[in-house]
Amino acid sequence: MKSIFLKHLHQGYTNRKYDLNKSRIEKFIDDFFRFVFFLELQRCSSESETNNRLIGFKKDFTEILQSVFDTPEEAFDAAEYFFEKFPSVYITLEKDAEFLLQNDPAASSLEEVTFSYPGFYATAIYRFAHELYLKNIPIIPRIWTELAHSKTGIDIHPGAEIGSPFFIDHGTGIVIGETSNIGNFVKLYQGVTLGALSVSKEIANTKRHPTIEDNVVIYANATVLGGETTIGEGSIIGGNVWITENLPANSVVFHKGQVTIKHKYPSEEPINYFI
Repeated sequence: MKSIFLKHLHQGYTNRKYDLNKSRIEKFIDDFFRFVFFLELQRCSSESETNNRLIGFKKDFTEILQSVFDTPEEAFDAAEYFFEKFPSVYITLEKDAEFLLQNDPAASSLEEVTFSYPGFYATAIYRFAHELYLKNIPIIPRIWTELAHSKTGIDIHPGAEIGSPFFIDHGTGIVIGETSNIGNFVKLYQGVTLGALSVSKEIANTKRHPTIEDNVVIYANATVLGGETTIGEGSIIGGNVWITENLPANSVVFHKGQVTIKHKYPSEEPINYFI
């Protein structure tokens, strides 16, 4: 390759603001999730051993955070913050898992939910990332949620506000934008989009995504757009609908399709060709 391009390529690397190890960042949160919700935690023979494992995770995370902070003290404080928040996040996720078990006829146990359900995994990674987002920790929260996105097809921005318990069934194709506000006992199905009415950079610092109040169900492939759009408490949004305006509490919205029955035998009318 020409030396001019190689110089340009090298400058693009050296001029980066952060020296990140993306694989390590992804591995940390994936391993942490597995430790907390999979058999790794059960293999710890005592509370002391569990605590030692958590201390190891904290040390590893502190080293990772040093790539986005100017001083080791800032990285240490951020890691302390994350692990102080961890117990409350864990309890919230237990409620999410129980809610999913109660409402999905196909779920037979909490272990099945936490081990295998993509909606639970995406929700868990989002909840961990959201704590970092609230602390204004750069890049890492988005790397975490994009890892979940790549594994599950569920795209939740770490800035979204999501209550508890929260239910995602199937999940593939769900998009939840940065300024979405979701209440408690909300259920979303595959293909739901909570998006913005436009993608202009000028509205980056405004509320661009909808508010979903408590006890709302949104079925597959429904699209709800706009920062001023609110879906009232207790509403049911049917599949394939498109909503850009407020709905009062206890609304029911559905798409009315038209069914045309194809006759078994072809018509005797002549076929006309036009050129």
